[in-house]
Amino acid sequence: MLDASTLIVRFAESEEDILAAGRLRYRVFVEELGGDGPMVDHVRKFERDRFDPFSKHLVLIDPETPPSTLDHVVGVYRVMTEAAADAAGQFYSEDEYDLSLLRASGRKLLELGRSCVAREFRGGTAVWQLWSALAQFVEDEKIEILFGVASFHGTDLDALAEPLSLLDARHLAPEDIRVRAKSEVFQPMNLVADADIQSVRAMKAVPALIKSYLRLGGFVGEGAFVDHAFNTTDVCLILDTDRMSPRQRKLLVGTRQ
Repeated sequence: MLDASTLIVRFAESEEDILAAGRLRYRVFVEELGGDGPMVDHVRKFERDRFDPFSKHLVLIDPETPPSTLDHVVGVYRVMTEAAADAAGQFYSEDEYDLSLLRASGRKLLELGRSCVAREFRGGTAVWQLWSALAQFVEDEKIEILFGVASFHGTDLDALAEPLSLLDARHLAPEDIRVRAKSEVFQPMNLVADADIQSVRAMKAVPALIKSYLRLGGFVGEGAFVDHAFNTTDVCLILDTDRMSPRQRKLLVGTRQ
């Protein structure tokens, strides 16, 4: 793990930043996780989709790496406002989840997605540096609800049964914001009886990004989506800023200090 203290967080400012973000996404989502998609460029090694032109890209920059190499981005988070989603025709998550409850809430929404960090910077402060900048953006834009899909690696539901069941049993969203996987792709998450879930073991199997949402008071929607193209099993995460406790708000604000 490399030292992340010298990294710079900002929104993408150039075509080189956008290309480097796509290159990092290729390394993580395609080379590491075995994903694919209609707009993945396997020749030049870029992972992208049709929502990228409508989104802002928060990038973590290694200042020691020249932008011309397209390797200077070592972390990325894509953010999409409701206005941007309307321009694109939908949110990315709406391929998998019915977001009508959020859409009808009248509250200011922000979708987070395509988050990844280069392998050599994982396990340190890199993710929290990205969250720090996100926290500032949320405050500046008066965002009320953050959401997005996050993934378990793999599509073997037997292997994922316990952590999925833990999320469903202990972290299901309140009814007024409980988005649901679309009926044609709905995968139940309550695969293990609550009494049989070994909580510590199950939580260890939950990806770090999902745990970050849970620590901040986040919830999961109802049902999962098995994405065979990307070799993942997705859940929808929802973070309602009005429901955050003082401790959770302090934790989020603390990422900016």
